[in-house]
Amino acid sequence: MSWMQKLYETYENCQSVIGKVTSEKEVPLLPICHTTNKAQIDIVVDHHGNFKRARVVPKDDARTIIPCTESSGGRTSGEAPHPLCDKLQYVAKDYAEYGGSKDSYFGNYESELEKWCTSQYRHPKAIAVFEYIKRGRVIEDLIAYKVLIVGDDGKLLKQRISGKKDKKILDIFDLLPGRLNKKGEWENWQADAFIRWEVEIPDDKCSKVWEDKTLWDSWINHYSNIKQDKTLCYVTGKELLGAEQHPAKLRNDGDKAKLISSNDTAGFTFRGRFTNAGQACGVGFEVTQKAHGALRWLISRQGQVFRVKGDGGRIEQGLTVVAWAKSGKTIPKVTDDSLSILGFDDLPDDEPFTVSTAQDVAIRFKNRMLGYASELSNTDNIMVMGLDSSSKGRLAITYYRENLKASDFLQRIENWHKTCEWIHEYRYKDIQDKANRKNKRFFQPFIGAPAPINIAEAAYGSNVDDKLKKATVERLLPSIIDGHNIPRDIVESAVRRACNRAGMEGWEWNKTLSIACALYKKLNGKEGYSMALDPNRKTRDYLYGRLLAIADRLEEHALYKAGEKRDTNAARYMQQFAERPNRTWRQIYLSLSSYMARLGGAKYYKDMIDEVMNKFDPIEEFTSDKPLSGEFLLGYHCQRQALWLKGSSTDKHESETD
Repeated sequence: MSWMQKLYETYENCQSVIGKVTSEKEVPLLPICHTTNKAQIDIVVDHHGNFKRARVVPKDDARTIIPCTESSGGRTSGEAPHPLCDKLQYVAKDYAEYGGSKDSYFGNYESELEKWCTSQYRHPKAIAVFEYIKRGRVIEDLIAYKVLIVGDDGKLLKQRISGKKDKKILDIFDLLPGRLNKKGEWENWQADAFIRWEVEIPDDKCSKVWEDKTLWDSWINHYSNIKQDKTLCYVTGKELLGAEQHPAKLRNDGDKAKLISSNDTAGFTFRGRFTNAGQACGVGFEVTQKAHGALRWLISRQGQVFRVKGDGGRIEQGLTVVAWAKSGKTIPKVTDDSLSILGFDDLPDDEPFTVSTAQDVAIRFKNRMLGYASELSNTDNIMVMGLDSSSKGRLAITYYRENLKASDFLQRIENWHKTCEWIHEYRYKDIQDKANRKNKRFFQPFIGAPAPINIAEAAYGSNVDDKLKKATVERLLPSIIDGHNIPRDIVESAVRRACNRAGMEGWEWNKTLSIACALYKKLNGKEGYSMALDPNRKTRDYLYGRLLAIADRLEEHALYKAGEKRDTNAARYMQQFAERPNRTWRQIYLSLSSYMARLGGAKYYKDMIDEVMNKFDPIEEFTSDKPLSGEFLLGYHCQRQALWLKGSSTDKHESETD
């Protein structure tokens, strides 16, 4: 349970940021006994519980901190009311009168809220809400205020009435996710709307219940006071109030998977070894609340979630990787590429970023790591955790490292990005074209290491199975975090795909090629490969790569002059060239004669071919038809880059349109 202890300590170290939200996507660090939900309707009442007004909540303001019980915080189905804010099915006494098709849970919701309002820890805002919901007019008032919409039969509509909608006016149908009914019809059932409250009290500047810290404390004190049973906490080693259930919603508001759970006594989770779930895993109530709250906050703040396709093609949460410092200080994401770590994702659209020299990137990256190091102390511990769903209701920890010293962690991150760097041209971003009022997608070249998710796609294709993609990312984590060598089979797979140029579109092949070069360079670090063309390297595979690049460039040049657009012979025969280089080179070279004639003899290219061929020593290396290793891709890419940089203005234009 050391992971839970580290998360608990992280929560304790970050008490000052509880409840603070810095962005729409970030989940705040929650007070215990609280969770968050996306609200669709905001109801305002006065301190006597009289209805004043209501509104539809915009999506960017929907996240709401709400009090919860252990049961309601982890509910997946069945009746488990939140004590204050909840769906209409819970808070509206008149739910059934207006066509509510599900069971009404108002009775238990009212009872839960009444217990709070009659306890010694009662709060005036909770009492005002209780006085209002007792009158049974919630849906009636929302209809009168035109927040909910009814049909001719007086029942709530399940879908918007056909007709032109005013795009400037936000209505409830814009916010509900919708679903297919039993007839196969799409409906946005208004009764699924989630309600939050504002209570206006004279001289009280904070009317929003989800921002009132005194209300948070009121509920925490009340709920903690009603718990009686104590247990030995495996995390702290102390006798504490025991947790009956453990929080869910770790990856998003709709995530029901849990790290610790026992499906009552019927699923045989613990039977045969223990008589009850508490004997299998005893954790203090406050400890588990804080640990899970910290994990959820960290995932939203600095984690990486790899989404997968679930049943019916729905996009679901998959592998999640998060690294954090126990002190709560900022550290780099382990799953980012170099450009993201350098911070260029945050550049304004009108501030272009161009590819830098390798030396410039190295200096920038070094300074970035020094910036992180200046915030962290040598005593700061770094933890890295990988989570994945073993089923819809279960989460598993698939990777975990703890107590990494900050200096060691930063050094390993820097080493990964230094030894796995290459020149990439596949990264893109959407930049708004204000003149035409639309977004344009620009490819954004950079020097650095690719992200693990892009490595998986380069090795197995952009349409790779989600399970294989997740497994690949998991296998790359030890290379990044622990300094292990990169798995050879991943490198070989990327090299094979890069050789199959004819099987991919131009942008995908360029992406695969640069990533394959980065991986091969990483795997063979002792060779000291450079990203720039090395004219002194005389290895067979490197020289054959250079020859292929020159032939490819020569034919491209000739085709461009003639106004033709098609693949070159070098491109079409690339896979064959990698398997039988000498025989295929003869075939490619003989086909170049006509293109040389178009270029007036192409002396520049011919001299370059002769120069490279004269470097083969002994000559048997040239005549051998042994398959080429991934090194030939490095020679190809470096020679191609050198030709682009040295080309004429016409050649440069050609390379830009390639």
